[in-house]
Amino acid sequence: MSKEAAFIQVGALSEGFAPDSDILDCTNALTGKKYQLNLIEKRQYEDVFFPADQQIEWHGAVVDCRISSIRKEVYFVNFQSPEDWRVGIVIILNELEGHCVMVQGRLPVEADIRISAFSKIEQNLPLTDVKIDIHFGTLRNNQGRIPGYTSELIGMRNMYTYNPKERYEHVYLNEQFYAWHCLDGVEKGLADVDRCHYIKVSDNLYLFIWREKIIPTLGIILIDLAVMRTDGGIMGYQDQACRAVSLFPVGAHATILNKTNYPNND
Repeated sequence: MSKEAAFIQVGALSEGFAPDSDILDCTNALTGKKYQLNLIEKRQYEDVFFPADQQIEWHGAVVDCRISSIRKEVYFVNFQSPEDWRVGIVIILNELEGHCVMVQGRLPVEADIRISAFSKIEQNLPLTDVKIDIHFGTLRNNQGRIPGYTSELIGMRNMYTYNPKERYEHVYLNEQFYAWHCLDGVEKGLADVDRCHYIKVSDNLYLFIWREKIIPTLGIILIDLAVMRTDGGIMGYQDQACRAVSLFPVGAHATILNKTNYPNND
């Protein structure tokens, strides 16, 4: 009988992904640019400025960020909030179509992590302790198409190769959950079903967000099915002490293994 697979902290996961990682290069295309994000649901604006390469001015503070571009004039901006070290922020800027998505995810405090799954069910609480806020908006003074949630990925079983030793498969089950399975790598043999969110950014381009319940983890990636690539970041605690955050970039080559189409239940 093979050794039972064990869950690991996000810090250890980042070490497995790092060697020969297939992440995209950063871009300096936003340096010197300013944007006003018109967030529809919040009915407010967020002003962002990129004063230097891989830096963003956010709420008056200049912090380091990672800026990449999986598709022309579409940018993935990822950084840790200067106001709360447990909060990670992703901004998707689609200059070509004039819209944006802002995602703010917050890792739980240690006391919440240690509440059992059974107790959470008894209290009608979500199994994952990772909190998230998702906002859609425009860039050009209320012009442009607004992104939104989508069901277009549901039914797909995709494989993602992050480096020569790290491969995962995703099965997009329904509008709230997906299954992940590590085929090769530091989590080989592990699998679970976790809460997720699907957003359509453009044709064949999706923002996929997941929130894990065993090890508090927030994953946010762009999936470009036109070029079969992904780009994004994963955030979680460095170790069991829950005193430091690991926020690291990820990128993969994508393969669609199959697609399940369910018959109508009429």
